[in-house]
Amino acid sequence: MDLLVTYDVETTTPAGERRLRKVAKICEGYGHRVQKSVFEVVCRDADKVKLVAAIEAVIDPARDSVRIYRLPAMALDDVEHLGRPRAMDPRGPFVI
Repeated sequence: MDLLVTYDVETTTPAGERRLRKVAKICEGYGHRVQKSVFEVVCRDADKVKLVAAIEAVIDPARDSVRIYRLPAMALDDVEHLGRPRAMDPRGPFVI
């Protein structure tokens, strides 16, 4: 499945900064960063469950916001992109 993951983590405290780094690290393990707080993810249903659980374990739901958009099949193959060239193919090899 194709996902778009976006997050906004409150960073006015050291704890918030740590949560932000943890959320970013989790997302880096599942997809490609396309902007500072935006990731394109191609995964299976089981991987999505693990991704959601990992993020839920880190964020403060009263202060942070994470949105996971499930896109139509192969939607990431048909992205109109302006500006700097796309650095990664979302379906290409993924090395951690």
